[in-house]
Amino acid sequence: MTWNGITLKYGTSELKVEVPSAKLLGVLVPSEPELPPSETDEIERALDNPTGTPRLEEMVEPWMKVVIMASDITRPSPTSKLLPPLLRRLEKAGVKDSQITVVFGMGIHRAHTEEEKKILVGEDVFARIKCVDSIEGDFVYIGTTSRGTPVEVARPVAECDFLIATGNVEYHYFAGYSGGAKAVIPGACSRRTVEANHSMQLMPGAEAGSYDQNPVRQDIEEAARMVGLDFILNVVLDPSKRTVRAVAGDPLSAHAEARKVTDLVYGVEIPRRADIAIASAGGRPKDLNFYQAQKALENAAYAVREGGVVILVAECPEGLGEPTFEKYMTGMEPDEIVESIRRKFVLGGHKAAAVARILRQKDVYLVSSMDGETVRKCKMKPFPELCEALDAAFSALGPDATVWVMPYAGSTVPRLRGS
Repeated sequence: MTWNGITLKYGTSELKVEVPSAKLLGVLVPSEPELPPSETDEIERALDNPTGTPRLEEMVEPWMKVVIMASDITRPSPTSKLLPPLLRRLEKAGVKDSQITVVFGMGIHRAHTEEEKKILVGEDVFARIKCVDSIEGDFVYIGTTSRGTPVEVARPVAECDFLIATGNVEYHYFAGYSGGAKAVIPGACSRRTVEANHSMQLMPGAEAGSYDQNPVRQDIEEAARMVGLDFILNVVLDPSKRTVRAVAGDPLSAHAEARKVTDLVYGVEIPRRADIAIASAGGRPKDLNFYQAQKALENAAYAVREGGVVILVAECPEGLGEPTFEKYMTGMEPDEIVESIRRKFVLGGHKAAAVARILRQKDVYLVSSMDGETVRKCKMKPFPELCEALDAAFSALGPDATVWVMPYAGSTVPRLRGS
C-alpha cells in the first residue's frame, strides 16, 4: 500500500501524518491567484472604474459631511492603503478634511486605543481626519427591517450626508461573506441591533458562501439601504493578506464582483464528501484557542458526510478562549446549546451553537494541547497525536473510509459540485 506523508501546521510547529493513497481523495487548499503588479494601482483602478456608480468625486458635493467606515483592529482590511486615495478624491470634489470622519466599525468589540487608531489609518491621515470608534457616542434608531431587526446606528453615521464603507471581502461562517454593507451592520450598530441580526445564524442559508438565500446577509443589506450606504471600496486578499482585487462603487453590484473573486480564491469544488476530513486551523495565531479555531471546524464540516469524522488539528494553548463560549460548550448538550441560542441569542454562545450544529451530525476528534476532560465535556474526542486520531477514525468508520485533507481549513470552503 502506498502512503502519502502530509504536514500540517500546529501552533508554532508542524505535525505529520501518513494517509493511505487509495483512501485520500485529495488535499484542499486555496488557489494561488495572480496578483496585480501594484496594490496602490489596483485600488486606483477600482476607483477610476466603479461598478454601478459614477466616480466618487462626481458623486459628492462640497457641502457634504462624509463618513468613511473602516474595519477595527481585529480585521485584516488594509485601511491605511484604502483611505489616502479616497481622501484625494473627496478633496478633488471640494470636501474639506473638517467635513470628513472615519468611523471604525466596532460592532461589540472593545474600544481602540489612540495608538491603534493611528496604526489603522496611518499617521498622516490620523493627523488630518477625525477618527472615532462607532461605540464612542450614542446610537440613532433608523427603523426596523422586515425581519425584525431594530437598526440603531452610530450618530455620526446617521447624520452624515454621504456614507462610504471600506473593508475586505472573505467568507463568513454565517453571514456568507464579509465586506460591503457589513461595515455598517454590525459594524456601526448597537449591541441590540447586532444581537437581533446575528440571531438568524441558525436559519437555513446562514452559512459560508451563501448570499441570496442567507437571512443574515439579506437583513444586513436591507439595514444598509435604510441607513443610506452610498459607496464601497473593498478588497479581496489572498491567504498572505496581499490584495488580489479591489472593487468600488455600488454596495450591491461592487460587492457581487468581490464575491466572485472570493469564490475563485477560497472556494474549492469537491465531487463528493469524504468519511473523514483532517483539518488544520493553520497554526498560530489561528489556533491560539478553540474559539478562534472554530472557523476551521466549520469549513471542514462541509467536506464530511453526515455520520463522518472531522479531525481538527489546533493546538489551543489558551484553551476554549472565551468565557461565555466555554460555559455553553462545557455545560450543555449540543441540542440544548442550539435550542438555547434559538430562543435567546447570546454572543459567545452563538459560536457554541455553530459547533453544536456540527456535533449533532458528525464526530469531532480534536488534536490539541487541551486537557482531555475539557475536550470530552465539549462532546469531542481528545487526541494528543494526529496519527492516533486518524487510526481511531478508521477503526470507527472502517478501513475503506475516504479522506480529504485541509491544511488551511480556516480559509478554505469546500463546495459540493452542482450545489
